[in-house]
Parts: sequence; structure tokens; C-alpha cells
Amino acid sequence: MEDHQLPNNPETYWRDSIELPTFPPLEESISVDVAIAGAGITGITAAYLLSSQNIKVAVLDADQILNGTTGHTTAKITAQHGLIYDEFIQHFGEEVASKYYQAAEEAKELIKQNIEKHQIECDFQTEDAYIYTNEDSYVQQLQKEKEAYDKLGIPGELTDHLPLNLAVKSALMMKNQAQFHPLKYLKALTELCIEQGVKFYENTVATDVEYNNQPAILTKDGHRITCKNIIAATHFPFQDKRGLYFARMYAERAYVLGIKTSQKYPGGMYINAESPTRSIRSTTFNGEKLWLISGENHKTGQGKPTMEHYNALQAFSEENFDMEEVVYRWSAQDLTTLDKIPYVGSLEKDQDHILIATGYRKWGMTNGTIAAKILTDKILKKENAYAEIYQPSRFKGHPGIREFAQINADVVKHMVRGKMEQRERKIDELLADDAAVIRINGQRAGAYKDKEENLHVVDTTCTHMGCEVEWNSGDRTWDCPCHGSRFSYTGDVIEGPAQKPLKKIDP
Repeated sequence: MEDHQLPNNPETYWRDSIELPTFPPLEESISVDVAIAGAGITGITAAYLLSSQNIKVAVLDADQILNGTTGHTTAKITAQHGLIYDEFIQHFGEEVASKYYQAAEEAKELIKQNIEKHQIECDFQTEDAYIYTNEDSYVQQLQKEKEAYDKLGIPGELTDHLPLNLAVKSALMMKNQAQFHPLKYLKALTELCIEQGVKFYENTVATDVEYNNQPAILTKDGHRITCKNIIAATHFPFQDKRGLYFARMYAERAYVLGIKTSQKYPGGMYINAESPTRSIRSTTFNGEKLWLISGENHKTGQGKPTMEHYNALQAFSEENFDMEEVVYRWSAQDLTTLDKIPYVGSLEKDQDHILIATGYRKWGMTNGTIAAKILTDKILKKENAYAEIYQPSRFKGHPGIREFAQINADVVKHMVRGKMEQRERKIDELLADDAAVIRINGQRAGAYKDKEENLHVVDTTCTHMGCEVEWNSGDRTWDCPCHGSRFSYTGDVIEGPAQKPLKKIDP
């Protein structure tokens, strides 16, 4: 088998293939109707919908726009979110399951309408979506999922073969789903927002909310955005101290390879039912097809070294698709709620003007779009058919309580393990582009030696709730196994719920 080299640095095809606009940071206090924190698919879609109604909107992002989960997605626009509809019927009944499906379909149609209305060139294609399996135990589950489709009126069919050259025991198709280039689409929406008066601010970190007659977002640099309504579309709610969202969700990472093969792509979007996850779609790349092979889900900061996940996807690609080259590799993080339905709506029951959207469970194109519509309708005081099933204050006895206990037992386990572990190395053992947990004056620390052999040492205690972070070799980050916070090797916050950087240590 030919030895294919993985790219040295993680880079997402979506961001590399397009030039995005840039914006200055917020440098003064301002007043608007709606302040949106987070410039991903939810924040930008909400800004577009609101500004279309002459609402004065400001959007701020802690980094660059579209550099979070939206910029690292696989960008399937589908209501086929894994084996979910039979589970939802069992837990919540047919009405909730049906609304979840209809919400995803409405999101798909909203994206399509925006593309057609504004003639957005974003590689939008209608494709059938497939869940497939090679394990006997999942054949029956696919049959049950097909029965759920039938109950809910979802067009689909069972088959024992795929257009893709993969041997399968069973597959469930959902017809007329879609895929696109997410950043081409959202770049166009951003430009429309600007035409409609929306102000964008990059490198502007929202740190807290003031709860007055008119709420305000406070920024890291001491500025204030006073407004009538706040939307927190920051992946993880930045005002986490209210609502305990860190205890009501868990973070998972997944990995993507962009590969070239000698095979012709047959169309369709694919994901397997079992673990480890294998998801497959294509996109256009220099006039050719770039195959996107993704999966290898695991809880953030836990499990085997992260480069091994890329290696596993590479081995799968070489074995099945005559792979010629790995052009891109990247990873993404997403959050899953207690009952697998996102939290979209008021932060708390008594905070109707402070709205959140989170917990998309890796299906952010549809969940993120319908979240924007739900929040926009709430601000415009319009009824929304799906608002109730997504409201963050909902709680079901089953499966919520069980999941809450499991998530937080896992947190305790990793907090204790991190404090007790004794597997440290010594600084002088580090090679270039290498990292390790070390001890300095008896305290646990993390050391990374960069490619120029400069040393970067940080306190490994997460600034959120005191868990010990672990090294992510695939992305060169320190990741928290408790609540999914991520830090650069210099200690800066990449993803919340942590808001403060890791403390730097002089070795």
C-alpha cells in the first residue's frame, strides 16, 4: 500500500478556498437593537433575517468570522441526523419527533430559498442521504428507524447496496437532502447583512452580560454593547454561570480528511450507524472532486492521541477508495445536550431578552439555521411552531436525568484522574513540535517545544472549573476532558466555557 503523507498542519478546505471579509475589533461602546455574539451560521443567519426587517444589529466574534465550528463542518444540509427518529418517538412521542424533522426540513428550504433569491454560488446540490451498516446488530435498528420514517411521513427506503463502492448489510436512504460550500453561502449572507446596516466586529471577546432594563454585552476590552435583545450563538454560551450549561452538555471532537482518489464519486452523502463513525461526501476542488472522509468521534480531551484518529481515517480511505493524496485535514468540536435536541431560546425562564443557541450534535447546518429562525421570530414576537421543543428550560425525566448523571460522573472521574496521574516527562526529553505534561516545583504543567524549538509552558489547570487539560497532538492545543474548553499551546482560550487563559509558567 502506498504511504500517503498527512498534511503537517490542520487546515479546513472551506476557509482555504475562499477569501472572507475582515472587520476591526470593537473600540467603543455602542447601542443597537440586537447584539449577536458569534459569527457562525446561527449568528449570521439571524443577523440577515433581523436586518431584513430593519432591525439594527451588531455581530461580534472572539476570533475571525466563520472560524469556529461552522468553518470546520462537513456541511451536510439534511434531516437525517443519524439513528434519531425511533429514539425520539420512544422518548417524546410522535409529535416531538415530527416537529424535529419538519424543523430540519424548513431549515433546508430556508437555505435553498436564500440561495435562489440572491443567486448565491455555493456549490449547492440536492443529494440522497444514507445511513449504512456492516454490523448485524444495527440491521434491526435500521429497520426500526425505517418504521419511524413511515410513522412520521419521511420519504425513505431500505436497501442492501449503496451507489458508493462499499459493502453493506443494510442502508436507509432519506431522499432529496442537500450539501453546499458553507462559507460561500455565509459570505454572501454577510455581504447582504452589511448592505442592510449590520456592523461586524472581529477579535472582540464577549465576557459577560449586564442584566438591566436594557441588557448589555460586556467585552474583554471594557466596552459595552447596549441593546434590547442578546443572542449568544457562541457555540458554548459565554454567560455560562447562569443556566449551568456546562453540566447539561458534553463536547465531542471529530476529524475530517479531504482526499483525492482515482474513483469517480457516485453522488450521495453517507454515514454509518456504528462506531467508529465514517461519514462521506464530496465537494468541488480545482474542477475535480474532493472526497471528505470524516468521523472518529470522541469526547474532547479524552481517549487516544488525536493524530491516531486522522491515521484511522487515512487507513479507511486507502482501503476503500484508491486514495491518491490527502489534501486537507481538520477537526471540529460540537456539543450534545441531555436529550440530543439543541437548546434554543431564553437563557433562563426569567431572561426573555437574552437568548442562546447551542448543542447541535454535529448537525449544525440545519439546527443552526432553524435556531436563527426561532430566535428571530421570538425577537419579532412571531409564533414559531418549533420553539417549544427546543426551549432550554425544558426537562424530561427520561432520558435527561440519567444523561445528567452520566455526564457529571464522567467529569468527576477525569478531574480526579488528572490530579492524580504520574506519567510526566522531562523538558529536556522534548523534541521540536513535541509536548508533554511535566512538573515544575511539584506543580503539574504543560510544555510544548515549537518547530523553532522555543519552549511554551502553561499551568494545565483549566480556568473553568479546575480540571487538568490534556495535549491534543493533532491540533497542537490543550483540551479539557471535563467540559470541552480548549487552549492554544500559549494558553489562549480557543473554545469555552473557559474565559480566562491558562497561566503561563517560566520554566
